[in-house]
Amino acid sequence: VLTLAGAGLAADHKYVGVGGCKSCHKKELIGNQYEEWRKGEHAKAFETLKGEKAIELAKKKGISGPPHESKECLQCHVTAYGADAAAFDKGPLAASDGVQCESCHGPGKDYRKKKVMSDHDKAIAAGLQEPSKDAKICTSCHNDKSPTWDAAVGFDFEKAKEKIAHPIPEDVKGHYLEIAKRKKAEKGAGAEADEDDEEE
Repeated sequence: VLTLAGAGLAADHKYVGVGGCKSCHKKELIGNQYEEWRKGEHAKAFETLKGEKAIELAKKKGISGPPHESKECLQCHVTAYGADAAAFDKGPLAASDGVQCESCHGPGKDYRKKKVMSDHDKAIAAGLQEPSKDAKICTSCHNDKSPTWDAAVGFDFEKAKEKIAHPIPEDVKGHYLEIAKRKKAEKGAGAEADEDDEEE
């Protein structure tokens, strides 16, 4: 069951895992989204299933066995859980990564390259999703089927976006390649090499 990343997208695009995103999105120039994710609750989504609260909630829901082994829990706590093998570029994603980038932004194989990501329209055409513009991406899991759902509170999309915001700086958006090239030239031969300059 593909709930977070969208079942339809997986048929056309492949998951690369958080490592495929991290190669660019751990850089300060672009906003270090990787570190923001790593510090947040989504990165810990799988690990929370091993806690006492999760075990108690699972029992109340009639789930037999540990929550971190239950498909009812894993479908929202692990990116692309239950996806067909063909949905992955290099094999299944690590459960320990929990809810990673591609849960919200879509499988990244086709849009992750710098030349594609530097052009917003190309990235969208290659499968990039914009969760800040589509509440359904969030509510596929943050809904009344969740054992922690509080009907009185519901899901506040605007508040949730603010809580997990990890934007690319406005002055860099759409200009990353030229800025990175200029900075590299300024630093000269001692510049730090980009991990993914030579992409597949």
